[in-house]
Amino acid sequence: MLEKLLSALPEKYDGVLILSEVNRRYFTGFPSSDGILLVTRKGSVFLTDSRYIEEAKNKVSCCDVEELRNTKVQLPEYCKKFGCRVLGIEGDRMSVNELKAYRRMLKPITLTSAKTDEVINELRAVKTEEEVEKIKKAQLIAEEAFRHILGFIKEGVTEKEVALELDYYMLQNGAEALSFETIAVSGANSSKPHGVPTDKKIVRGDFVTLDYGAVFDGYHSDMTRTVAVGEVGTKQAEVYYTVLEAQSRTLEMLKAGVKCSDADKAARDVITEMGYGEYFRHSTGHSVGIEIHESPSLSPKSKAVLKEGNIVTVEPGIYIPGEFGVRIEDMSKIRKNDCENLTKITKELIIL
Repeated sequence: MLEKLLSALPEKYDGVLILSEVNRRYFTGFPSSDGILLVTRKGSVFLTDSRYIEEAKNKVSCCDVEELRNTKVQLPEYCKKFGCRVLGIEGDRMSVNELKAYRRMLKPITLTSAKTDEVINELRAVKTEEEVEKIKKAQLIAEEAFRHILGFIKEGVTEKEVALELDYYMLQNGAEALSFETIAVSGANSSKPHGVPTDKKIVRGDFVTLDYGAVFDGYHSDMTRTVAVGEVGTKQAEVYYTVLEAQSRTLEMLKAGVKCSDADKAARDVITEMGYGEYFRHSTGHSVGIEIHESPSLSPKSKAVLKEGNIVTVEPGIYIPGEFGVRIEDMSKIRKNDCENLTKITKELIIL
């Protein structure tokens, strides 16, 4: 992966200084809260402190590993050793003060963010088969949690209790972490796309929207299902199947070469045709990987084109303030002529 990074950089760059935790993990495969990854055309080194050094030396094979004792001494020494004159930096992930400090430390080396973030994001956007397998395992944990929670949701249970039960189940059954704070909202609260679980008790006739995911070996899953308790009204059923149709049409068109904005439009057109356009208030999807939100995104403003190996969510929704909301979300892997849906759980309307 380091070779791919170097080959994608502009020729004038001697290498890249990677400081962010997420990109260090992406390129080394090693999680750590502290460290520096210096990737250059003449050599690369991962510097990390004494808390991680033993494990890092055992697990990191893409470059040299050294204990980080004094950044101001060691980093300039390695830059000199590798003949660095121009280094790319993660401009999107570095504070102004941090940039100033590293420029003082590494003077007269030029540190520039031009193209660096773009190159890294493009590499991360196309998943390897190893990455895909990790995402599939994370998704499998989430799906098992969904099957479990169907037996837990009932009248009188609170939103918080549902969210906690989902979280506990995933962490007990293979998740190293949660993809994000679990959303479990019901009734009128389900009209909030990113609603926070409350002490509200679920009652008969509620829609319950569950948006959550698991992390497996650093990689995230993301799924949303909306279920009903006891019964559903005519309007609820119409909205549910409108969202399902919007999602289905989008999944059918996904393949390499499709504009992300066109994918968003496919979902948005269905919802608009049914008279609910004003109630679809977010983009249709986003990429998922070592972070829960990555590039590209399926949004009206996106200029990106889907590539083989992208993994994107498809999650249209309708949210009617004061009444209810519906969102259905799958993850899909983009292939040359179609997509592989990584989410296997049923999308038929479940009434508990």
